[in-house]
Amino acid sequence: MKLFTATVIENEEIMPATHVLTLDAGSAAYNAAPGQFLHIRCGSGGWPLLRRPMSVYRTEGRTVQLMVRDVGEGSHLLVQSKPGDELDCLGPSGCGFRLESKARNLLMVGGGYGVAPLVGLAERAIARGANVTLAVGAATDALVFPASLLPEEVEYLVATDDGSAGHHGLVTDLLPDRLPWADAVYSCGPLPMTATLARIMRERAPRTPGQVAMEERMGCSMGVCLGCVVETRKGPMRVCTDGPVFRVGDIVWREGAQGPDA
Repeated sequence: MKLFTATVIENEEIMPATHVLTLDAGSAAYNAAPGQFLHIRCGSGGWPLLRRPMSVYRTEGRTVQLMVRDVGEGSHLLVQSKPGDELDCLGPSGCGFRLESKARNLLMVGGGYGVAPLVGLAERAIARGANVTLAVGAATDALVFPASLLPEEVEYLVATDDGSAGHHGLVTDLLPDRLPWADAVYSCGPLPMTATLARIMRERAPRTPGQVAMEERMGCSMGVCLGCVVETRKGPMRVCTDGPVFRVGDIVWREGAQGPDA
């Protein structure tokens, strides 16, 4: 992790209020992996006060791509970035996803914005000869990640809350039929979704290895403020430095965090 200045190369809106920023990150790009994040200063003049964590979407050479959804003050400033703008970045931070060396059938599960790190992970897995099924949940069809931006080798499954695309319901509804095929599971998304995934894996595929990127608010990204601590079977751990990616079985999933279908 280091402090560096990245230059915006391109800003493309791929879905309503969702942009992909392509950054020239210099040597920092070579160490970035899906599941890690950049901690970015979003404004000028000292405001907003806190940096914003943005998950690594894809990497290639000196470039890092971030998928940014316009949902708050910091992200609103980022999606207005123009080519040539410079961003004050810290990173790449945290522990990313690790491809299981012996796994060949990979099931990836993303909820909403959580699809971001799974795209780059799927590309890396396919390059190693793995088979990838990506299941994504969204509120409506307008917020479904575009299939055209995925490698053609990926089997793409979609679930929407309103039934406007794919399965009418939760993305976790699709898991029981797919788990027997998978020999590794990777997930990123809202806490209720990941908690439900953990329960289904525990009940139906307890021996299948799984990794999950935890979503928590991060103030410092250096493990100092302790604002992103989660409870694990090894004790309290910081999402920003010990994660964001953890083994599914290491997280202590609280009963109140179970998803609506739990």
